Amino acid sequence: MVKKELLPEITIGLTGHVDHGKTTITHALTGKWTMIHSEELKRGITIKLGYADASIRKCKCKDIPYTVDEICPKCSAKSEVVRKISFVDAPGHETLMAVMLSGAAIMDGAILVISATEEVPQPQTLEHLTALKILGIENIIVVQNKVDLLTKEKAKENYLQIKNFVKETLGRDVPIIPVSGQKKVNIDALVTAIQELIPTPERDLKKDPIFMVARSFDVNRPGTDIDKLTGGVLGGAVAQGLFKIGQEMQIKPGLKLEKKGSVVWKPIIAKITGIFSGNASIKEKGPGGSVALATSLDPAITKSDSFVGSLVGIEDHLPRVVEEFDLEPHLFEYVVGAKEKLKLSPFKQYEPLMLNVGTATTVGIVQSSGKKMRLKLRRPVCADKGTKVAIARQIQNRWHLIGYGVVL
Repeated sequence: MVKKELLPEITIGLTGHVDHGKTTITHALTGKWTMIHSEELKRGITIKLGYADASIRKCKCKDIPYTVDEICPKCSAKSEVVRKISFVDAPGHETLMAVMLSGAAIMDGAILVISATEEVPQPQTLEHLTALKILGIENIIVVQNKVDLLTKEKAKENYLQIKNFVKETLGRDVPIIPVSGQKKVNIDALVTAIQELIPTPERDLKKDPIFMVARSFDVNRPGTDIDKLTGGVLGGAVAQGLFKIGQEMQIKPGLKLEKKGSVVWKPIIAKITGIFSGNASIKEKGPGGSVALATSLDPAITKSDSFVGSLVGIEDHLPRVVEEFDLEPHLFEYVVGAKEKLKLSPFKQYEPLMLNVGTATTVGIVQSSGKKMRLKLRRPVCADKGTKVAIARQIQNRWHLIGYGVVL
């Protein structure tokens, strides 16, 4: 009897300030470098969301309850896979806040990576932790990385800084795991914390299926014969319900078209021709882990992440497409992520704000503000009443998270 391969059950995000070691920690957990795009390699930072899967393994020896190593480093026995997890490596650079927020929309839990060699908090450390709080991500583990680069006393001092910062921001304590991602020291302690503290939530597979698109691709190599071309691929996460091969699904807002000088968005129908989770090709998939949907779409229209922010689901069962909406704003008193303490000033009419709705990023132009904000969107999004929207404002030539709003 062939043992059924375990599929990723949850998605965990790696967040934190630039150069604090998120990609290195992801590699230590999964064995995969998520920084694969040429511009990322050239600049040494993560620009797009990176995905990698890891198997949590259990060993019978008491020294290491959980590990990612097939052979236990303590007792040399073969470990057993108990759960698979998808990791999303979110960029920390200040100009890439929108990408991080879109990644947070598909996370079941998060690891906040903080370098032990720098003062706490750095701007994006605070910004990312605040974003996780806004988006309602409860299961958070902090990694104190690069502890091998300083003395024991300095590491303890930095640990206390992290502890105080996290409690002040979240109003509660969270686990802090000291590690060296580069030397893979204490990674087993991190794996054990993930297994014990970030459970797989209960899923209702009877709900209408909804898939959140975080990436879209043309996977065909240049020069492929036309009769051998593969349809466009959508990458992201199942938010609810169950997707099956052969289903016809609607994609909203859909395809961007230009008609008589104006831009319109047309929802489109596509058939699911394949489902991939981890390294497995499967017939159906519910929530949990990163997923790729192969489709009947022309690959020319899915390339270059052109469908990022769209939702996939049953026709007429997806949230409405809106080009403007009213928000009930919940704003911070001060700008988050600025080096100096800046008080939030009133909005100006026609001021542009960056908005994140699920995996969609758009710009909203302020029509009016007060206890209710009216915003006209440059790019439409799917949003029903009650949807939470992260709001960022351009201050000192970069976007800063300033709060959130609830769609009215």
